[in-house]
Amino acid sequence: MTAPPSMKAIVSITFREGVLDPEAAAIARSLQGLGFDAVRNVRRVRRIELDLATADAGEAERMARAMCDALLANPVIETYGIEVARS
Repeated sequence: MTAPPSMKAIVSITFREGVLDPEAAAIARSLQGLGFDAVRNVRRVRRIELDLATADAGEAERMARAMCDALLANPVIETYGIEVARS
């Protein structure tokens, strides 16, 4: 028995430019304190992987976008990107 076709959507969510991220700032300070002087800025990215029951990449992206708009990302302070690939 073969599995039904599916797509994987990888959602990357980060704060918009100008929104403070205290955790990322603490990471940057800690790295600099450990001697990694080249670190000037750190941005955290939240990654969510979705296995979707569709074989259509366009449909998978539309579904993931709808999920982001409804729940996964806060559009006031966050932005997101979506990558779609076969599972």
